[in-house]
Amino acid sequence: MKILGIGNAIVDVICKIDEDFLIKNSLVKSTMKLVDEKEFKQLLSNLKIERTIAGGSVANSIVGLAQLKNQVSFIGKVSDDELGKEYEKSLTDEKVNYCYNKKLEKISTGTCLILITPDSERTMCTFLGIAGKISPNDINEKFIKQSELVFLEGYLWDEGEPKAAFDKSLMFANKTAMSLSDKFCVDRHKKSFYHLVKNKLDIVFANEQEIMELINAQTFKDVIEFGKDLNKLLIITRSDKGSIAISKSDVVECEAQKNLKITDLTGAGDLFAAGFLHGFINKMSNKECLHKGTEMASKIIQKIGARLN
Repeated sequence: MKILGIGNAIVDVICKIDEDFLIKNSLVKSTMKLVDEKEFKQLLSNLKIERTIAGGSVANSIVGLAQLKNQVSFIGKVSDDELGKEYEKSLTDEKVNYCYNKKLEKISTGTCLILITPDSERTMCTFLGIAGKISPNDINEKFIKQSELVFLEGYLWDEGEPKAAFDKSLMFANKTAMSLSDKFCVDRHKKSFYHLVKNKLDIVFANEQEIMELINAQTFKDVIEFGKDLNKLLIITRSDKGSIAISKSDVVECEAQKNLKITDLTGAGDLFAAGFLHGFINKMSNKECLHKGTEMASKIIQKIGARLN
């Protein structure tokens, strides 16, 4: 198996809103907020659902890799409820090997409300459900050892059992990659994330906001210097400024595609990671990997949701 993704198994519920909805509900645009099931249902009660689909950051990337004809697997915890069954089918329909044996849990399958404003920005309210209860027992080391690379998400990290599951994954992996996921995650777990980036991971994906927050950078030049000293592969997306890959003294940039009809930014980072990792496991140069990531991200932001088909 080429790549095994391990992440929160979340069913995405996509809705279009106006700016006033964010203000009225005290939501910060372009961030992710954790909510309980009651708040989730309350938010959804006044909205029209555009689309429902199996999601989660790494799961989106894994599906993108599958659509590029790579052999991929995914581990994510769901309950054996209606949403959990839909989730598994959504992945297997895309030729993703789903490496988790679900059972009926006391807590339901996780759900994420993706709110799209007229400027195409997305704000997320996530009820983690059983996804947030992943434990080492859910991680089969056989699948990890059989994979060339294990791809994890910052969203998955939390103290207790999720951290232990994360650590187990890193322990048995041949090569590791992780997305910092969201500034919210970086703020919440800064010390742990910094340790992971410096000592545990081979490849790190971040956007400019996330990496600057992680290292308390004053300017982007500080990020470049950090990346050079890191002795790992650091990939940073910079919105309309394009993207950059830093590996020791090698710094490669790629421009963003211009004149796109942007519909929804959901999944842009996930599909960028899919494109980059596709290039990486197929032995492309960092420049070619950035171009493939840019191509995938450019396609997805012109569609609703995080699926290319």
